[in-house]
Parts: sequence; C-alpha cells; structure tokens
Amino acid sequence: MTTTVLKFGGTSLATTEKIRRVAAIAHGTHAGGTATVVVVSARGKTTDDLIAAATALTDAPSARETDQLLATGENASAALVALALLDRGVPAVSLTGPQAGILAAGPHGAGMIAAVDPQRITAHLARGRVVVVAGFQGECDDGDIVTLGRGGSDTTAVALAVELGARACEIYTDVDGVFTADPRLVPTARVLATVDPLVMAEMAFSGAQVMHSRAVELASVHGLDVLVRNTMTGAGGTTILGRSSDMIETRGFIAAVTHDRAVARVVLRRGRREVDLVTAVLGAFARAAVPVDMLAWHTDRGAVDQVGFAVHRGQLVAARALLRQLATTHGLGTELDEGVGKLSVVGTGLLNRPEFLARMLAALATIDVAPDWFATAQSRISVLVPASRLTEAVIAVHREFELDADDLPVESMTLA
Repeated sequence: MTTTVLKFGGTSLATTEKIRRVAAIAHGTHAGGTATVVVVSARGKTTDDLIAAATALTDAPSARETDQLLATGENASAALVALALLDRGVPAVSLTGPQAGILAAGPHGAGMIAAVDPQRITAHLARGRVVVVAGFQGECDDGDIVTLGRGGSDTTAVALAVELGARACEIYTDVDGVFTADPRLVPTARVLATVDPLVMAEMAFSGAQVMHSRAVELASVHGLDVLVRNTMTGAGGTTILGRSSDMIETRGFIAAVTHDRAVARVVLRRGRREVDLVTAVLGAFARAAVPVDMLAWHTDRGAVDQVGFAVHRGQLVAARALLRQLATTHGLGTELDEGVGKLSVVGTGLLNRPEFLARMLAALATIDVAPDWFATAQSRISVLVPASRLTEAVIAVHREFELDADDLPVESMTLA
C-alpha cells in the first residue's frame, strides 16, 4: 500500500468547521486505498497566545518549560482531527511527536530532527488507521520535548514522508499555492505551477510563509516533490520540485519577490580594541542557534570595529539576552532597530547578472526608497527598507520584473 502524508497549517484548523474539512480531505485520501498520515500545526493563533501567556508571567521564560507549553498546541490539534475522523467512521489515532518516533537534537525552541523511528506509525497504518501526528516537536536524548522552531510542522511532515517512503507530501494552507509575491499586498501576483527547491528554500527564508525553509531543503535532499494547495478550495496548487530542473541560460531568472516584516537590525560596536568582534559576536549567536542574515562589518586600521546583521523577531528574546551578555563581557556598544523590513528578489544565477540589483534599486528609487543594507547571493538579493515603506517597495519591485504581467514569462512559472 502506498503512503501519503498530508500536513495542515494552523489557519486550516482554526474553527470546528475547518477541522471537519480537514477530516474530510484525510477521509478521501484514506478511502482511495492510500495509507494516510496527517501532520498538524497548532490551531489559529494558539502558539502566539501561549507565548503571550508565558511572557505575561515572566520576562525570561525557561526555554524547556516554553517547549513543554507550546507542544500542547499541536497535541490538541492532533486529538481534535482524530476525533473528527472517528466521528466520520474513519479509524484514526493521534500521536504526539515523541509517540510518532520523532527524535530531536539541539536547543529548546530551535531543535532539528535527528532521526525518525516509524514503527508505531507503521503498526497503526497496517491496521488501517489514519495516523494524526502533532508536528513541530520531537523528543531529545534526555526524554524532554524539543520544538523545531516556527514552521517546524512542515519539516515534521517531510521527514515522515521520507522515512515512510511516501509517494507524496501535500501541504495544505489558506492560499492557492506559492505566489510571485504575497497576494495580500500584490493582488496581481500569480501562482507558480512549479518551484525549484533551491529557489523555494530562499523564498521561505526571506519571508514567504507558505513553507518552512528546512522542510524544503530536506525534501530536496531526498528528491521528494511537495504539493502546496488550498485546504478550502482544493485548488491545483504549486509543486515544489524534489530536484532542480534544467536551466536554459538565456531565460530570465527572477521567480518571485518576498518580504519579511518580522526582522530587526542588530549593530554592535567594539569597545575594547583587543576584542575580536566578529568571532565574539558570531560565536555567541551560533552557540545560541540564532540565525543571522545580511552580515556586514566595518574595519578601522585593520581591525573590525563594527558588525551588523538582521535577525528574525521570533529570536528577539534570545538576541536581546545575547546583546546584554556581549555588552557586559566584551564592553560592546549595541543597537537594535525594529523599524525595518526585508525585501528580496529570489531566483537563480543572480550573482552572474548584476543588472538585477541595479533594476531593483532603480525601482525603489522611483518611490523614493533608498535602502542602505544589501545582501547578494546566487539565489537571492535582499535589502533592508523602512518598515513603513515595505508594501510600496514590494509592489514596485514586483512590477519592475514583470511578475504581474498578463503573460508571465515561461521561466517565472516553471523556474527552469
């Protein structure tokens, strides 16, 4: 029997009627003779509400206890979906991440899946049950719950699909697929039929909220196609390819424009000359598993005297603690600016085509936005702009690369 893994995001589970819709989709897959595993996120804004409850009690919530708390959101979703399936007469069972054999490593709040032991899942599937798994969580060596970071349920779904040899991994969400830009900001944005996995990983990291970047990377390593579709409409959606497609060099290469409001700019200045600023700062952030982006530094008389980068606001509690530690230990001056947003164009081969950065800056100049931080790579060009101008900037750049034209270039649809 073939296996299919279905993953449903929090917006797809926000109400009782939506949970019934999720159960109907899973029922349909199961009735077609396919072994069915469902992975779920926490409902609606449950995770945000739980974080708010924790921070209302303490300014520095324990990372372990926060993971214990947050895991309850996905556990509740799994049980509710299983109940809805049972109500339809479908044999079903819910499992927490640890019960499903998800083993995690790394710090609380930013764990990574180290291994999957699928025996319990396969035993239930052999009995004809739909298995509903709480995403976003695993068990570490000492038996504690470790969460996988925001979007981690996508990674749970892909990891299970790989381990179970699934024929497909389907991600259900509240949009019709992967767009050339956020359709809430750019109404003329289009759904991409297929997306190259390297491009999708960059889109996810730079602000596209459809799928977790680590999930895309894991699917690509194992050659697994992932289908993104709308829970309520079942629209055809977007296929994130498990392998990069062939590329024709004369075609255009910009696939999408992404944005991220949930970023902050960090700047640190050296106080004592003997401090190796880059090593001290990046080492501290790496040990705390806080990713940094758009890294830049300034050198004075052969020594780095200032370093800056962007961090995600979801990491701000950890980032502030690190800044206090660095200021105390090394006498560094620190600055945190939350009034910025990150704007990116994503595609392939961008470093070989410097005109793309020039066009991006020219488009921003037409609306009097002059970014002062840049980062370029083969798959992404990113700039920081004032958060208050981010919507205008997305629209201007999307228009510049003709992603909202009536006849989209072939490469914008297939990412060849």
